[in-house]
Amino acid sequence: MNPKVKKLIQKLGEAIHESVSESENIAGVVKHIREEGFDVLLMLEATIGLNEVEEDDAETADAAEGEGQGPFTSNDLSFLKSLRISMPEGGSVSAADATRALPPRASE
Repeated sequence: MNPKVKKLIQKLGEAIHESVSESENIAGVVKHIREEGFDVLLMLEATIGLNEVEEDDAETADAAEGEGQGPFTSNDLSFLKSLRISMPEGGSVSAADATRALPPRASE
């Protein structure tokens, strides 16, 4: 991996850390937990995956969007398939179809 990309990944990690550290929402929840008598140790792990975009992949994705095939690249479709999500013919899903495809929420 080239040094420029390594530096950008490092900056991304720092930005994520800064966002979490400065989040008023997170600070408020941590405060409430402490008020209940608990110490809080928050450890987050971020996995950053990179896929180098090749020229013909980018052109194929642009052409597919222009033809109304949907906004999905081959990487998008591979990812969805790994989650066992299949796309109907034409590659588009209505909001109602997407909602029906979700599993029921567990009661809290």
